[in-house]
Amino acid sequence: MNLSSLERQLAFLREIDRLKGVVRMSPLIDRSRRENSAEHSWHLAMYALVLSEHAAAPVDVVRVVKMLLLHDIVEIDAGDTPLHDPSLHADQAEREQRAAQRIFSLLPASQAEEFHQLWTEFEAGESDDAKFAKALDRFQPLLHNVATGGGTWIAPGLDEAQVVARYGPAIELGAPGLWEAAARLVQQHFRDSRDEDGNS
Repeated sequence: MNLSSLERQLAFLREIDRLKGVVRMSPLIDRSRRENSAEHSWHLAMYALVLSEHAAAPVDVVRVVKMLLLHDIVEIDAGDTPLHDPSLHADQAEREQRAAQRIFSLLPASQAEEFHQLWTEFEAGESDDAKFAKALDRFQPLLHNVATGGGTWIAPGLDEAQVVARYGPAIELGAPGLWEAAARLVQQHFRDSRDEDGNS
């Protein structure tokens, strides 16, 4: 049976509802719970709308927003791979590629191709749009971690140099001004943490 374009689109939209159930390690800023991947994607799209003037090069904001809304859809199948757990990174690319193929193929062919290409472009991180999108994908959780007293940095015991190494290159490449601001926040966070340890 051939599904109509609308039926395929609706099937895709029903399927991506599952992204709301993929829980990330990052806490909400109010620390009430951890965010899910759908919330993360929405928040990043808003970051792109608000912060596009800070991109390292001129970007197409609509394309960046599309990338950010699409970039984590693969986590429906592949799950979230925490940045600070390298043991889970070994087969991540393969798992996510399989997921992208399955999920985007639910759509009509032309949309499936467009969305898959945007996802692939984001993953490659070579275009100006993708570099900015990837910068925001690091910048947002960094801000959450600073705002929550360390967030996902606490359990693995990350120090300032490790945080800078894991977040800095991607943010600086796509949005140097945002990295300047983020680096100051990281420095202040670890300075405050040392002060608290010294006074306890």
